Amino acid sequence: MNLFKLLSDLEQADPEISDRFSFYSRRNLLKFSSKLAAAGIPTLVAASLNKALAQTTTAPSQAAIDVANFALTLEYLEDEFYRMGLGTAGLIPGSDLAVINQISKHETAHVALLKGALGAAAVAKPTFKYPAGTFTSYATFLATARALEDTGVQAYKGQAGNLINDKAILQVALQIHSVEARHASEVRRMLGLKGWVSDPTQTTFTQGGVNLKTLPNVTGITDDNFRGAFDEPLTKAQVLAIAAPFLG
Repeated sequence: MNLFKLLSDLEQADPEISDRFSFYSRRNLLKFSSKLAAAGIPTLVAASLNKALAQTTTAPSQAAIDVANFALTLEYLEDEFYRMGLGTAGLIPGSDLAVINQISKHETAHVALLKGALGAAAVAKPTFKYPAGTFTSYATFLATARALEDTGVQAYKGQAGNLINDKAILQVALQIHSVEARHASEVRRMLGLKGWVSDPTQTTFTQGGVNLKTLPNVTGITDDNFRGAFDEPLTKAQVLAIAAPFLG
């Protein structure tokens, strides 16, 4: 253990630590035997860490809790969807079984991560329903998976701005968002589609307040290229409208 670096890092979080460690001058630290250091330092370090964490950790805002529970509801839906698909005999062909099984495990982990972040504030799993034929045709199952995954990616993006002041929840959302994007790309691959979204109905090309088509050096870049280069965020209302057929 690099003790001096550890003490320096702790001083950044807890400026008063130097007073509590004053009797451990750097000169004296070099004189201590390893046994004495091992016995005394961890206790003081632990106490200082607890104080530092207590000073820097803040509870998430109600807005952040609402966003996280919104995400949790979507993850509940995806988790159950893949579980039911895997539990339907003969639905998923052997060639895709490993991929679908892995995606299912990811969705279960997403639920666990969000519930862990929310603690007692986590909403209970709702009752879901599925459109007729969802689990009787593999083509329908994959099309549904595509809709859920594409929606999930855009839903997380749409809520990112509401988490800007709640870094702990934002970090959890970002951890999940990138994996959902990988799921969407993989499902699209299995459907024989491009891994990215290119919506022909999209007629605006503004990102971050800048019209991409007015930038220099964009000659030769088609509208389809612009559409595929960025995901559009979805509002909560838009996501709920898409998810409505699955809500009991």
